[in-house]
Amino acid sequence: MSNTIELKEIHWLIDMIQHIDIGLVVLDLDLTVKVWNGFMENHSGLLTSHAVDRKLNELFTDIPQTWLQQKINSVCLLKNKAFSTWEQRPFLFKFKSYRPITSRAEFMYQNVTFLPLTDIKGEVTQICLIIYDVTDVAVNRQAFQRANSELQHLSQIDTLTQLYNQGYWRECCALEYKRHTRTKQPASLIILDIDHFKTVNDTYGHPFGDEVISEVANCLRKNKRDTDIAGRYGGEEFTLILVDTDLENAKIVAERIRRTIAACEFSYQGKAVKVTASLGIACTSGNIADYKSWIKSADLGLYIAKKSGRNQIGISEH
Repeated sequence: MSNTIELKEIHWLIDMIQHIDIGLVVLDLDLTVKVWNGFMENHSGLLTSHAVDRKLNELFTDIPQTWLQQKINSVCLLKNKAFSTWEQRPFLFKFKSYRPITSRAEFMYQNVTFLPLTDIKGEVTQICLIIYDVTDVAVNRQAFQRANSELQHLSQIDTLTQLYNQGYWRECCALEYKRHTRTKQPASLIILDIDHFKTVNDTYGHPFGDEVISEVANCLRKNKRDTDIAGRYGGEEFTLILVDTDLENAKIVAERIRRTIAACEFSYQGKAVKVTASLGIACTSGNIADYKSWIKSADLGLYIAKKSGRNQIGISEH
């Protein structure tokens, strides 16, 4: 009777291992497969008879051998479990996602537990790998992170121009000034204002004015480096931080921007319309006390350009 009960328990255990919805693999220390359950059969396409007594690295050549061996060595040495999460390594076995309708993942994300299996002497003779399908968790986490990233991006960007908005640009300006105080490398600031923009809006309407603003933003993009920081400061006013740029080189960039804007041609009901811009420049060299003073100095340069007839560059003496 006792033997019958034990036999039933063994059959029950085997049946559970075969049908449980997690992967179960047992390896010898030389990475020979000894147990390969139904989960692994279903997702790998390899029957147990084709997997058992074969080397794991022969069955799955894309598994990083050095990484896997280090995990196994650690488990053997410490005689304690080890883990690998999908955030550290998306998968151990590259299985296709079997939920193409409910999941957008191309493959199954996995968490893996490595367990030491010991003999009667307490020596580790085999390693058990438990593979958990965490695709839903991973996909949801990634979607959440993308949504947060998008919200952060939207909070920093001016909708019309796709340049940084004033709030975020001022943060960048403060950071760039701090960098200058630390490295002593020069940086220059340009403030740009579209000339007589109110007249443009009043004459041709706000949709046309928005077209002008968008094109001026494009002119800034065309004439800046990837490291430079452009923003819409408000209305028809734009700003550009030129990283690691002294005043003389800033003048060259500002003049190039001025010419690019002046060369733009707009059309309103078949009529050609031209716009110009005035620009103020300030460099961090000199007696600029903080980033706010830097902005004020560039703004004063803009005032000088406007007072001098517009469509030109102004520089304040600070």
